[in-house]
Amino acid sequence: MRVIAFVTQKGGTGKSTLAASLAVAAGEAGERVATLDLDPQASLTHWGERRNAESPMVDRTTPDKLSAALHGLANHGYSLTILDTAGIDSPAATAAMRSADMALIPARPSLADIEATKPTYAALAKLGRNYAFVLNQCAPQLKSGRVADASKALRLLGVLAQPLIALRADHQDAFALGLGVTEHDPEGKAAEEIRGLWQWVHNKTKG
Repeated sequence: MRVIAFVTQKGGTGKSTLAASLAVAAGEAGERVATLDLDPQASLTHWGERRNAESPMVDRTTPDKLSAALHGLANHGYSLTILDTAGIDSPAATAAMRSADMALIPARPSLADIEATKPTYAALAKLGRNYAFVLNQCAPQLKSGRVADASKALRLLGVLAQPLIALRADHQDAFALGLGVTEHDPEGKAAEEIRGLWQWVHNKTKG
């Protein structure tokens, strides 16, 4: 079973919305997906409560129970677990990093967000974990100067996942309805980007 963790020591980067939509896209691609919420705000848990679909499985856990929870999910035939964490340095974030086959670090195209990634990727490097940045909430014109500068800066710090994710209303609308963007508007640009992100993650983590 592969484990993907969304981690960053900054709030407001879109971890929970990305985690939810990536989980749905992975399920649509044939994975048996579980999501575990380690964030005390429980945004992903509340999203799961709004869903009518049975998958992905959504549950909450704590750092001390994470290892056992992952072991149990693997034994029950899940092929992918996605972890959501709070936007702070915490035992939950550290536990998620230790457990992840790949950590995804969302960042908006701003200097504050890029600077805020440094403690996170430094911790991941120290732990010897694979990680990639996800440039999120970009202007729809993905070739704008600010987005291009942010992309270049993140590439200098490590791997930048593809594609870049634009700021689109579909993400918030889908999350509010307990949906992934690929369910909310299957033919939309947001859905296309999330499917692309899942394919990128899948290719980077498959054994």
